[in-house]
Amino acid sequence: MTGRHRDGQPYASVYQRVWDGPARAEAERLDQVWSDWTVLYSLGKRSFYAVASWDGPQVVVVEDATSEGLEGRMQEAEMARMVPAAPTPHDGGESPPAEGTTRRRRRGGRAA
Repeated sequence: MTGRHRDGQPYASVYQRVWDGPARAEAERLDQVWSDWTVLYSLGKRSFYAVASWDGPQVVVVEDATSEGLEGRMQEAEMARMVPAAPTPHDGGESPPAEGTTRRRRRGGRAA
């Protein structure tokens, strides 16, 4: 029978292609360098992805077609994480009125 291995016969060697080998190697390198990120390379989209491993209210995922661009996006995400949230424009614990509503005035001139 053709196509089957027989005892005593050498195994047929098949060329194994490594798709996008350099890009996958670069993703692996970035994964080792950036300890707070998991870096992947998508063969289907031919794009680099990084998923942040820090705790936060939502998952942070960045994407770029190049490894250099991905590193820039990762740096931007880390900087945005370090910048404190902007202070609210009001103080005193009262919430601002909802859009399109007005506040009634109490006696003595204070808003209710």
